[in-house]
Amino acid sequence: MPLSPEARSLLDMAYRVGAPKFHELSPAQARHSFQKLQFAFRPEAPAVASTTEVPMARADGSALLSRLYRPLSSSPRDVLPLLIYFHGGGWCVGDVASYDVLCRQFANVSGCAVLSVEYRLAPEHPFPAALEDAALAFDWAVQHAGLLGIDAGRIALGGDSAGGNLSIVTALSLRDAGIGPRFLLLIYPSTEILSKRLSRQNYGEGYFLDFGTLQWFFEHYLPDGNTEDWRASPMRAASLAGLPPVMLIAAEFDPLVDDCAAFAGRLREEGCEVDYLQVDGMVHGFITLGKLFPQANDAVRAAAGAVAAALRAG
Repeated sequence: MPLSPEARSLLDMAYRVGAPKFHELSPAQARHSFQKLQFAFRPEAPAVASTTEVPMARADGSALLSRLYRPLSSSPRDVLPLLIYFHGGGWCVGDVASYDVLCRQFANVSGCAVLSVEYRLAPEHPFPAALEDAALAFDWAVQHAGLLGIDAGRIALGGDSAGGNLSIVTALSLRDAGIGPRFLLLIYPSTEILSKRLSRQNYGEGYFLDFGTLQWFFEHYLPDGNTEDWRASPMRAASLAGLPPVMLIAAEFDPLVDDCAAFAGRLREEGCEVDYLQVDGMVHGFITLGKLFPQANDAVRAAAGAVAAALRAG
């Protein structure tokens, strides 16, 4: 189907004459621009039962900051399932504040607690700093389940774009451990740094996530240029077998859409349970922009419902 009218309106705004392209900005400018976009087009923030700032100690003594959301339907005594969420932004932009509304939505619709993680960003902290933070967030949540009021045996990992990448790689790293996530929620995840699939060509210019922006992200995140490391490109992992059930949401007009479909196909081939949802008429990044895209709110409900079903007791 064609681009939705709302997506066309967003693209017209993004490519107006004289506006600098995202990859022409400094990291600080890009982060500010990203946050402005999120704040302008996110829905109204729904009330939740509570939000709590959660610092986690790294080995070097610094703190990994996260925010815990408990759904409006919960009481302080409830032991809840948990979705650990890693925001998108090419490993270079994005933050907990920009994803506040999305995480509130996920908490209320799923009935689960949500832990939104403020992982370190490139270029100040290139690969594998974000992955180290993602691993720490999972381990810390398991070890401090009582403090968080969550069930350590019912944890899902989720994220969009770069955050989806972090979810996949963390789950693969935990695959042979005694405890791992019960579910993966992947929203247009980055699964390969270098790809020759057609969507990279078809939607690489003029559809929001331009080729130049992708290169800007990749070069900042991977300054050594090692794009074949499976921890950067999980499609390069020797095996995907043994991952938990997955819901993968893709956008029709996204340069990553063919990579997403190929990754879902490989998961199925290797025995993983996959629910693949392509949202037609949408561009990369739509999930947080529910004030502009009705499709975003529909996708949030579908995603949250899948998380709830996967993390039910038993």
